Amino acid sequence: MQDAVKITCAACGQTNRVPVAKLTSGPKCGICGEALASGKVAELDQQAHDKATKTDELPIVVDYWAPWCGPCRMMAPEFAKAAKALNPHVRFAKINTEDFPRVSQKLGIRGIPLLILWHKGREVARLAGARPARDIEAFVRQSATVRG
Repeated sequence: MQDAVKITCAACGQTNRVPVAKLTSGPKCGICGEALASGKVAELDQQAHDKATKTDELPIVVDYWAPWCGPCRMMAPEFAKAAKALNPHVRFAKINTEDFPRVSQKLGIRGIPLLILWHKGREVARLAGARPARDIEAFVRQSATVRG
């Protein structure tokens, strides 16, 4: 078992090394002080997205969405519930595909909402469509090794 994991700060993009034993203690970024594993859904820009999906050693589920998408807006509270339920073992984030269309193009995203589970620099699984929290949790637990 690892002693520490790399986690990218969604706010400033800094990679932080966090002891696994401290994940439940609300670790904060060493540069900006933002919470790293708070159970809240982090909003990513393209740079933070690319860095987190490539370097994070804690599983991260990213919701690819847009503000004009009704199902995306409907799923947001369910995604937040799943984030709280799986904290601190999995991080949850979202990226607005309208603001950052290159991410969609690079990943071949054809429809939203789309959840992609990333772990240690690689895509583990995808789940398309709006889902309730229990389905999101099941998707993550089935696709990644989740403690707790």
